[in-house]
Amino acid sequence: MRRRPGIGGLQNAAAARDQYRLLGENVAKLRTDLMKEQLSTFRSQLEDFARKHKNDIRKNPAFRSQFHEMCANVGVDPLASNKGFWAELLGIGDFYYELGVQIVDICLATRPLNGGLISLEELCKMLGQRRKGAREAISQDDCLRAISKLKVLGNGFEVISLGKKKLVRSVPTELNKDHNEILELAQGQGFVTVDEVERRLSWSSGRATDALDTLLEEGLAMIDDGHKDGKRRYWFPCVSSISSYAATDNI
Repeated sequence: MRRRPGIGGLQNAAAARDQYRLLGENVAKLRTDLMKEQLSTFRSQLEDFARKHKNDIRKNPAFRSQFHEMCANVGVDPLASNKGFWAELLGIGDFYYELGVQIVDICLATRPLNGGLISLEELCKMLGQRRKGAREAISQDDCLRAISKLKVLGNGFEVISLGKKKLVRSVPTELNKDHNEILELAQGQGFVTVDEVERRLSWSSGRATDALDTLLEEGLAMIDDGHKDGKRRYWFPCVSSISSYAATDNI
């Protein structure tokens, strides 16, 4: 017959468990302290790197993007405030603030043409035209970082993906799956027709017309009835080459 452990055995087992638990806690604390020490070292090295290469960070978009990735890896956000070490050293907080203001201006000026939806590529081109005299070149990564800071303005400014294309939305318009599919289809030639939507997406006439009418009401589409075949074209400035350059004179 198998004997059960006595009180002494139970006490020894409990003491052993406590020792293992304490050992585990000590190991975890050592690991945490080591990670904190390494992180502190990384941040210090990052500051030294920023001091040494601050001109490259300011002027070179690719270098600036890589610098942001390095910061993210050690939990540093140079854009968190316009004050403090990073802002004083690099001035990049002011750079992105200025960029954000210019993005808002361009989006407002082009809204009558594109309904508040503009391709990221075109937005960057228009920013480049506007900033010809500026020392710093800009990239799409810079635009994305500036736009991410505009979220404090509430509903509106955000980046949405449409296939391989990125669009910047400056109005709180909700696009559903049907609308996105039409916009993606329009990327080829800049426009679609009801017949094309029905054929390419295998939709009913009612579904195609309803989705297109909604996009038209939201100001995202423009109609063109001047064709010999009598088919109405729905143009989408946010994905077509006819885009918003007409509005650059107003910016």
